[in-house]
Amino acid sequence: MIEKTLVIIKPDAVGKNLIGEIIARFEKNGLRVAALKKIKMSKEEAKGFYIVHKDRPFYDSLTDFMSEGPIVVMVLEGDDAISKVRKIMGATNPAQAEEGTIRKDFAENIERNAVHGSDSPQSAQYEIPYFFSTLEIL
Repeated sequence: MIEKTLVIIKPDAVGKNLIGEIIARFEKNGLRVAALKKIKMSKEEAKGFYIVHKDRPFYDSLTDFMSEGPIVVMVLEGDDAISKVRKIMGATNPAQAEEGTIRKDFAENIERNAVHGSDSPQSAQYEIPYFFSTLEIL
């Protein structure tokens, strides 16, 4: 089934100049970039995006991190895009991620873990319009 999902290349990976390498990994696995832009979120925008985690102990440090520098947001499209992206990214904790995954290769720790991807169709439906209008998704 063709799906769309949101992926964010986080400030740590952008700062290490890994944008092209990360996008290439998704494209080599049959995913197509439907929308792409580089932005810098404010602390308030990061809080809005991660509102589902507002009661978690890591909420403040996560939103500080996500607003500390530029990020790349993109919509990827393809067969079973959500699960495919999750597999390519690897486990949230890079210490538990499989060899060859983005997080195993590039993440610093569980929070500074290089990438974010929607974890369900419901998440994708919320996350994509947070960053993109329908006119921007081709």
